[in-house]
Amino acid sequence: MRRLILLLCASAYGALALAAEVRPEVSNKVSLVFAGDMVLDDAAGEMMRAGGDPLSGFAPDFKAADIRIANLECVIATTGSAAGKNYTFRAHPRSIPVLQRHLDAVALANNHSGDFGREAFAEMLGLLQAQGLAQFGGGMNLRQAHTPLIIERKGLRIALLSYNEFMPRSFEADVDAPGVAWSEDEMVVADIINARKKYAADLVIPVMHWGWENELQSNARQRELAHSMIDAGADVIIGGHPHVTQEIEHYRGKPIIYSVGNFVMKETDNANQRRGWLLRLELDRSGVSAYSTRVAQISMDGIPQPASQTMSPCWQRGQSAAGSCAQ
Repeated sequence: MRRLILLLCASAYGALALAAEVRPEVSNKVSLVFAGDMVLDDAAGEMMRAGGDPLSGFAPDFKAADIRIANLECVIATTGSAAGKNYTFRAHPRSIPVLQRHLDAVALANNHSGDFGREAFAEMLGLLQAQGLAQFGGGMNLRQAHTPLIIERKGLRIALLSYNEFMPRSFEADVDAPGVAWSEDEMVVADIINARKKYAADLVIPVMHWGWENELQSNARQRELAHSMIDAGADVIIGGHPHVTQEIEHYRGKPIIYSVGNFVMKETDNANQRRGWLLRLELDRSGVSAYSTRVAQISMDGIPQPASQTMSPCWQRGQSAAGSCAQ
């Protein structure tokens, strides 16, 4: 509660904005693509060190969208010491230009952004800012971590928020310490409301790092929080962390994509972890008018390629539930 009060009472912090041509009205739908968990060390890191691009298989999909986002499941830094965890992920700063080639922003609120401590996390924030790649869900303090990223396209103002609720919580930003936004219900609801009132967002999209690994269905906690976010004013919720895809629910007419699964990952022989979705949303002032998913088939060393003509969820306004389409 103390942190919620501090956030609500803090002086205005300018929301980051990526501004395209500003128009008084939306002339067309705005398309947004989202890629799931990306770990950019190991094979992907070696590929980039040799001049390669682990995202190249989906370059046309990213290029065709108005807004391109992914979850960065690692820290990009040269400093810091590995935390006492089973897995710690750190990518080289050479990965940022590769990300810039395809993405407008990355979500940072996850359980691996702090793998090498606050020093490395702060270094990453500085590198991203210096090279012009936006982020959300992280900051040099608690207030910044909960500040929405505002992206404006074709007159449509979209607020992006990102939260982690998978331990360790020690990676959470504090009043005067860098870190990520933690998924504390009261703060999440307040942020969604604030995105509309303070930042004049037309649409609000939370990106969640939640659920249990390898579970193919959402759990009660995910569903309860998702419904609370929709009730607070979220237009669509995008989830990740389980490393597998999960179901899509429509609640009060708003889609909840509980998990899009992996996108770039460490080497694994788990077949479910080697299949993710590239999510595409069509947006207008009323929310999501349609969405589709394209299957990413991930190689044994963690590099994604499109699985052409593979059936996966799709939907358009007017349908009661998602169907299946081949992309």
